[in-house]
Amino acid sequence: MLEIRRLVLLRELAIRGTIAAVAEALNFSPSAVSQQLSQLEKEAGMPLLRKAGRRVQLTPQAEVLVASVDEVLDTLERAEARLQAAGTRVSGRVRVAVFQSAALALMPATLLAMATRFPDVRVEMVQREPEEALRETWARDFDMVIAEQYPAHAAPHHPGLDRRPLTTDPIRLALPAAEVALRPVASLAEARHMPWVMEPRGAASRHFAEQLCRSTGFEPDVRYETADLQAHIRLVESGNAVALIPDLVWAGRQTSCRLLDLPLMPRRTIFTAQRVAGAASPAARAFRTALEETASSGATVADATPPPPSPRP
Repeated sequence: MLEIRRLVLLRELAIRGTIAAVAEALNFSPSAVSQQLSQLEKEAGMPLLRKAGRRVQLTPQAEVLVASVDEVLDTLERAEARLQAAGTRVSGRVRVAVFQSAALALMPATLLAMATRFPDVRVEMVQREPEEALRETWARDFDMVIAEQYPAHAAPHHPGLDRRPLTTDPIRLALPAAEVALRPVASLAEARHMPWVMEPRGAASRHFAEQLCRSTGFEPDVRYETADLQAHIRLVESGNAVALIPDLVWAGRQTSCRLLDLPLMPRRTIFTAQRVAGAASPAARAFRTALEETASSGATVADATPPPPSPRP
């Protein structure tokens, strides 16, 4: 009979591409991974790997095995969820991947609610970019992901992941306050002469921002690149740049930025995704419910309204 742990290593190789990446992900040595895969070939009685330069590739027979491993792991995950559901208390671990603004705006209240209602559930959070996190959730590195989708830029779909809408938020043009602005700006078109801060190339927000500027008739002067939206805010507040920022970023804070509505009022969609096989887990279900309650309670752009100026003496 084939050893399930070795089959899992073969699946990891199919996902991660190299023996070194499998070893790093699973805290094995590369030689140990190679030895286990060699043993699996002996058990199978046929070649499962072939050389391709310095890398290895899966044979067609290995691909058949990998598809079967997915079915086995789904069955085990469903069985574990049913076992947890048979208990008298909600307990267990939920591993969540989340992007920055959701981590800041949604996770604190959600974690507090979980700690109060379900103290036996351990929630572990790791910050990841949404597209990477969706793939890692499909690959079983996480139980759930909180991801985002910008207009005209669909997030990737992976088989076996159940998506559920969480909330949407408007995207607005963030401008420096008049007293620190390099020049007056009253619309997106007038921002053509300003320096811009955007996320690095490849990010959905970067694609959206560039396309919006181009459709308005200009190429943005992107002088600053960072995935940290808090850095975007500081650059705008200090008068060094303008940016397109979704409203969720402003939850629980004030800012001196001027926030202008964009044509057609584009909105970002925030959603959760988890494997269908784990949907019956009471711990995961409790976390998803708490997260949805937090989102529905509504952090709005009103939180970002700057305080009124002090009266002059």
